[in-house]
Amino acid sequence: MPSREVLLELPIVDHHAHLRPGPSGLEAAGAFASQGGTHLFLATQNYLPRAPRSLEEYRTQFETTEELALAVEKGSGLRVFVVLAPYPIDLVHVHEAIGLERAEELQHSAIDLALDHVREGRAVALGEVGRAHFPVDEPVKAALERVLDHALEGAKRTGCPAVLHTADLDALGYGELSQRVRHSGLTAERAVKHYARTYVPPEGRAGLTPSFLAKRDVVRSALGESGPFFFETDFLDDPTRPGVALPLDTVARRARAILTSCEPARFEETVRALTIPFVEAPRKVYGLELSRATPLRLTVPA
Repeated sequence: MPSREVLLELPIVDHHAHLRPGPSGLEAAGAFASQGGTHLFLATQNYLPRAPRSLEEYRTQFETTEELALAVEKGSGLRVFVVLAPYPIDLVHVHEAIGLERAEELQHSAIDLALDHVREGRAVALGEVGRAHFPVDEPVKAALERVLDHALEGAKRTGCPAVLHTADLDALGYGELSQRVRHSGLTAERAVKHYARTYVPPEGRAGLTPSFLAKRDVVRSALGESGPFFFETDFLDDPTRPGVALPLDTVARRARAILTSCEPARFEETVRALTIPFVEAPRKVYGLELSRATPLRLTVPA
């Protein structure tokens, strides 16, 4: 089959991943960059063997994430955007040790600290915040809901997106969560449902922005709609849990495969479809203008 070489200015963005100090994260980021990846949204995670139990431990955690972002940028050439918040499941894990009231207060304080980082330009969003993705006792569930409201209201005051951790959602779930977001005053579009494993079309998402897990079938379903939406791997740099998430180069490999296998007559249309998660969504949701420093060189059907 005849082929031709093209140079594309299209950035390639993984909207959600986790890394930890050490060489493995830098290697994963390098693999993403080598496949054409350009931008990474780096969400904080616990670096201790247990969930933080004090605000100072969260402060250290957030600063570690910022240091990781700088190291990845220096080591791989990627542009990295930091996303900070106390993980909602931390409350589930620590409340038995410090009490539910103190665990909830700690979540509130850590959210406020993360929002300080956003206001200082050290992070671009509040996240992950939200709910448990498994059953919990009613008092814990109620505390998580209060923390979620605090987070959404804080994101509204700060003028930043909120990246939401929940169980996978159907249209009914999107509708209920959207009501909660809107009640806080935050625009639904700036509430991003992270780790959306199931494709739900725009009319079923009640205005929320999904960050779709970059599985082949979900990516194919999403391309062609007007968005906004993102693609992510939710890569977890944890050697004790191999294969728990997609490899960090997945979004870039998916984009390359789509571009290099599409019919020649549909190439420009395909490029436009990929601008939705990689250009339009970052602009609409985050106010970020993303571009490539070096054109992406591809060999495509002629």
